[in-house]
Amino acid sequence: MIDVLVVDDDFRVAEINAKYVGKVPGFRVAARAHSAAQALASVQRGTIDLVLLDHYLPDQTGLELVHRMREQGHGTDVIMITAAGDVTTVQTAMRLGALHYLVKPFTFAALRTRLDSYAALRRTVDRVGGRGNAGQEQVDRIFGALRTTPAPSSPGLPSGHSEPTTDLICRVLHHAEHPLSAHEVAAETGLSRSTAQRYLRHLEQAGRLRLSLKYGDTGRPEHLYAWVAP
Repeated sequence: MIDVLVVDDDFRVAEINAKYVGKVPGFRVAARAHSAAQALASVQRGTIDLVLLDHYLPDQTGLELVHRMREQGHGTDVIMITAAGDVTTVQTAMRLGALHYLVKPFTFAALRTRLDSYAALRRTVDRVGGRGNAGQEQVDRIFGALRTTPAPSSPGLPSGHSEPTTDLICRVLHHAEHPLSAHEVAAETGLSRSTAQRYLRHLEQAGRLRLSLKYGDTGRPEHLYAWVAP
């Protein structure tokens, strides 16, 4: 079992991410932290295999935390999960050894792909001899284990739904300043209204969106969707 530390300053987001982790076989949430100090304390206890790390924390940035971990000799693996999408932050994360970098908002399928590749990496390292010496073939297998290839039909999505379209709609709702109707989402994404409605219905049923009704003077109420997940 892979023990995961979920780090996010937003308690609600941390809880959602923890639930996502709990849905992936072979992983369990060992602890949650909402600041760099709390996260470092959890890592220092020595029971954490993987940190899912936000960058924007109240006392330090996530990358400053990783730097402190490395200075103290903690080689705990890190996957960044953050809204910080600037190239400088991404490059710094790579230099500090982050294994993956997932930009919010994201789907459960996107996170599961990264976790599955991380589990594959650990299995590959075990197969080629753990801490022993590896030849070029074994090295290639270790590095290859981290590559992620999006599946044509992502796990957890209904037939006919694609992950890129789901991600597009999630981004629109995540950045919206107010709840949007299917018509407004269609206009923002370039999708047809019926396609937008189909995806919105699925995301709402999956708990990613909150549905509210706007009643006019006559006719049926308008369905409005708001973002509730990271």
